[in-house]
Amino acid sequence: MSELLQVNNLDVRFDTARGLLHAVKDVSFTLQPGESLGIVGESGSGKTVLSRATMGLLTMSTAKKSGSVKLNDLEITQLSRSDLRAKWGTEMAIIFQDPMTALNPVRRIGDQIAEGPRIRLGMSKKDAKQRAIELLKMVQIAEPEKVLKKFPLQLSGGMRQRVMIAIAIACNPKILFADEPTTALDVTVQAQILELISSLRTQLNMALILVTHDLGVVAGHTDKIAVMYAGEIVEIAPTKELFSNVRMPYTEALLNSIPRISNESGVRLPVIEGRLPDPTLPQTGCGFSARCKYATEKCHTERPPLVDGGSGHMYRCFFPLGVNK
Repeated sequence: MSELLQVNNLDVRFDTARGLLHAVKDVSFTLQPGESLGIVGESGSGKTVLSRATMGLLTMSTAKKSGSVKLNDLEITQLSRSDLRAKWGTEMAIIFQDPMTALNPVRRIGDQIAEGPRIRLGMSKKDAKQRAIELLKMVQIAEPEKVLKKFPLQLSGGMRQRVMIAIAIACNPKILFADEPTTALDVTVQAQILELISSLRTQLNMALILVTHDLGVVAGHTDKIAVMYAGEIVEIAPTKELFSNVRMPYTEALLNSIPRISNESGVRLPVIEGRLPDPTLPQTGCGFSARCKYATEKCHTERPPLVDGGSGHMYRCFFPLGVNK
């Protein structure tokens, strides 16, 4: 099967008052049609910048980007802004973290959903309205005809996120980016939204890139997982392989920090001590070495390469867990 998306050596830097900030460092990955990828890491690890750079949402006036992003073998980094915009909605679409800032507060829900089909697909106003009703049904919103006439403030957080999903899938994109899509929702609604996204991915045969800080979120909703730290992919593997054979100490630390039902009440949750390295400073050695309990002098002075451990499992560590040297 030919690859739908190929990202090779993608690098993103920003000019800041403190100097050049290196947000994404030489990242490569591929995505097959209909495949789902989870991108996981702490806040500040580069997840959101990576997804937006892949879509071409970063403006070159603020970001210095290099590397290759191919969609169906088309190099989209070389497209003009207008040609790239034509890909948004029809080829690639995104669900943002906060629907309250992503939705226009003074436009009715129906107008916002119908806009994509009218502009991108050339539908008439009548057909676009019918499409909006159909989309609201697909995202499991009751009484869609009434919801079309409402404003975002009149909906609950969960309903607003469902509207965002409806807008994202309105023009049948090949890839859906979901950037922390459950951040502002309570736990019960989070599970419903994740199940809805997974169901729609299967139903519409879309590829999915799910960005989150929580490994527990991606466990049941992705085919493979890329773990990011300090702008780099430090481990990538099929989901089952990653959970059963963790190689990177950072991935182990993320797993250990997930709350469990078996934990006794009042017991302090494990945390990852320390903080991410300053992205404006040159990096020497492994980015995680200052926080890693297994680190040696070599880890502090030499940058580990991304090693192929077989079975599609790659990791960036001199002393991977579970591997005898």
